[in-house]
Amino acid sequence: MYEYGRGIQQMVDHCVTIEDRDERTRCAYSIVNTMADMVEHSGDEDDFRQKLWNHLARISQYKLDVDFPVEIEAESDEDKKRQRIAYPQRRIRRRHYGAILESLTKKVMEIEDEDMREELAEQVANQMKRSLAYWDIDVMSDAKVAEDLADYTDGMIQLDPDKFQFVSDGELLSNLISTSITKKKKKK
Repeated sequence: MYEYGRGIQQMVDHCVTIEDRDERTRCAYSIVNTMADMVEHSGDEDDFRQKLWNHLARISQYKLDVDFPVEIEAESDEDKKRQRIAYPQRRIRRRHYGAILESLTKKVMEIEDEDMREELAEQVANQMKRSLAYWDIDVMSDAKVAEDLADYTDGMIQLDPDKFQFVSDGELLSNLISTSITKKKKKK
């Protein structure tokens, strides 16, 4: 198993070749202790030890003949073959807004209450402006957001950039700067 490295593999290979069963068992215990030092664990200690002994057996290809302190579970064919995770393949019209905002614009069109639809459209428009600012601050403009929202909603929602109160550029810039500073501090 790759997470333990070549050193553990060599120790297990040596342990398998030891003639005396008691000596081989002592060697297996020391290998498991070394493996425990290499890997972080939290939670139940018994489950962790069970996992380590199963890994030891698997590394030795189940050839290690020792007095195991736990019941060894053989690796099944299902465990050997990793399951592929299906990734949703759908086309996003404008990647800088993302799939969530795209789906929100569809929800806005479905709302029948005029006031509620207008309120949600305003929130979506402001979030679109934030997303556009995070993507590229140079192309951010109220007119572009209003145009993109109209395109997403097939012209159903028309925001007038002169009358609609978007999030101010100064507020967006201060949020961008504070976010980038926080990210730099976390990396250190």
